[in-house]
Amino acid sequence: MADKSSILKQLKSNVLFKGIDEPALKSLLQNVKELKFKAGEMIFDDASRGEHLYLLQSGKVKICKTTKFGNESVLATIDTGDFFGELELIDNKPRSARAVAISDSHVICFGKKDFNNLLSTNHVYTTNLLHKLSLRLRSINSTFLTQVERNLEESKSQLDKMNKLIEATKTVNSSLDTDKLLELILNTSTSTVQADRGTLYLIDSLKGELWSKVLQGAMKVEIRLPIGKGIAGFVAQTGETINIPDAYSDARFNPEIDKATGYRTKTILCMPMKNKDGKIIGVFQLLNKVSGPFTKEDEEFINALSIHASIAVENAQLAQKMVQNESLSAVGRMAGTIIHDIKNPMGTIRVYAQVIEGKAKDKDEEIRKHSQEIIRQVDRFVAMTQEILDFSRGVSSMNIQEIDFGELLEAVLMFIEKDLTKRKVKLIKNLQFSGNVKVDQDKLMRVFYNIAGNAADAMPDGGQLTVNSMAKDGTVVIEFVDSGSGMPPEVKARIFEPFVTHGKKHGTGLGMAIVKKVMDDHKGKIEIESELGKGTTIRLLIPMN
Repeated sequence: MADKSSILKQLKSNVLFKGIDEPALKSLLQNVKELKFKAGEMIFDDASRGEHLYLLQSGKVKICKTTKFGNESVLATIDTGDFFGELELIDNKPRSARAVAISDSHVICFGKKDFNNLLSTNHVYTTNLLHKLSLRLRSINSTFLTQVERNLEESKSQLDKMNKLIEATKTVNSSLDTDKLLELILNTSTSTVQADRGTLYLIDSLKGELWSKVLQGAMKVEIRLPIGKGIAGFVAQTGETINIPDAYSDARFNPEIDKATGYRTKTILCMPMKNKDGKIIGVFQLLNKVSGPFTKEDEEFINALSIHASIAVENAQLAQKMVQNESLSAVGRMAGTIIHDIKNPMGTIRVYAQVIEGKAKDKDEEIRKHSQEIIRQVDRFVAMTQEILDFSRGVSSMNIQEIDFGELLEAVLMFIEKDLTKRKVKLIKNLQFSGNVKVDQDKLMRVFYNIAGNAADAMPDGGQLTVNSMAKDGTVVIEFVDSGSGMPPEVKARIFEPFVTHGKKHGTGLGMAIVKKVMDDHKGKIEIESELGKGTTIRLLIPMN
C-alpha cells in the first residue's frame, strides 16, 4: 500500500473531494483500501451488497447490466478521477448493476461508515456528490433516450425489411410462367437492394449447367454456363456468398465480358437460391449497387427472399409439368381413339393394297409401286400413332434384333428421299458404315423419319440434307446435316421437351422428345449443333452392342 501522503494526494485529485479541507481527508486515511483489477475483471456484481465507495485513480471502468435477452447494456463509463458505487450506500439496497474494469485499473475504496459520516458533516462533500449524481442522471437519461431512439430506428428498419419481403413474396408468387417469374424475381431483388442490373440463374442438374434468359436487342435468348465455372458457377457449386466491393481488384472476376459489352462492373453480390430443404436450385448475381458496395443487410434480404423465390419457381415448374402431363394424357387419349377407330379401315386398305400388288406383280409395274406406297404409308401412319400413344403412356418396350445397319439406313433413306424430293430438298448420302448392329429396327426408322421431317420443315423453300454414317469408338455415328434456318439457343436447349416446336404450323411437338426417348432406350446419345441462318446438325451415337 502507498504511503499516506501519496494516498492523500490521490484523494484530492478525485472529483468527489474537490474543495474539501485536508483535515477531513486525513480522517479517511485510516480506513481506505487500495485495489487493482485487470482488464475484463469484475469489481462487483449485480445484486451484491454494497459496502464500499470506489475512487478510480487510473484506468477505465464500465457500469453495465445484462438484459433478460442476454444483451449487455452499458449504463455509464467511469474515467480516472471519478468514483462509483455510491447509490448502494445511499439507499442501502443491493447493487443494481455490475462494475467491470475496461482496462487495468487502480482504485481506492472506503467503507459505508466513512461515507455516511462525510455526508452528514461536510457540506462541500455533499454538494460534490449531488452535483455528480445530477450529471450522471442527465447522462443516463441521454443514454437511455439515445438507446430508445436507436431501438425505434432498428425496429422501423426491421419492419421496413419485413414489408419489403412481404411485398416481394407477393410479387414472386404472382405468376406460374417460369420465364415471367424469373423476370419478376430478378426485378424485385435488383430494385430492393438498389442494384443496377443482375442475372438470375437456375440449375439444370441433368446437364450440370446454370441457365438464364437475357435480352439481346428485342429478343430473349438463353445463356448457359457449367456449374463450377466463373463466380456464379462457383456459388452454384459451393453455396457460398460472394460479395465483391471492387470487381477489378478481385482475381475471380473476368473482365472480358465488360470488354465485349462496354459495361463497367464495379461491385458484385452473388448468392445461392436455396429451397426449403437447403438444396441450391439457382443463383442470384447482382451488379453495381447504386450507393456503393453491397451490405450485410442486402445479403440478409436476398437470403430471406431466396426461400420464397425457390418455392415460387418450384411451384411454377410443378404446374408446368402438370400441364404437360395433362397435355400428354390428352394426346394419348386422342391417339388411342384414332387407333381404335381406324384400325379396321386401315387394315382393310392394307389388305386390298396387298391384293392389288399381287395381281399387278407381273403385269403393271406402276400399279405395283403405287400399291407398295399405300402399304408403306398405312404402316407409317399406324406406327406413328402407336408411337405417340406409347410415349404419352410412358410405355418403353424394345424389340432388339441384330440387323445389317447399312441396309436399314439405305432402305429408310430411299423412302425419305421420295418425301424430300416432293419438298424440293436434295438428299446427299455419305454412308461409310456397314455392319451388323443390335437395335429396335422399327423405332430407329421412326427416329430417322422424325429427324428428316424436321429438317425438311426447316427448309420450306427447298435446300439440302446430308446424311453421314461412320463407325467411331464402338458406336455407329449418323449425322443429319441440313441447310435450313437453324434454331435459336432457347429452342435448342428445350428441343427434347414435349410440345416444343420451332417454325412449324403443324405437328404435335413430340417428335424430338420421342427421338430422345428411343436413343435413351438404346443407351445412345444425341448431339445438336445449330445456329440461326446456318442450318442444323443432329448427330446420333448408337452403341454397336
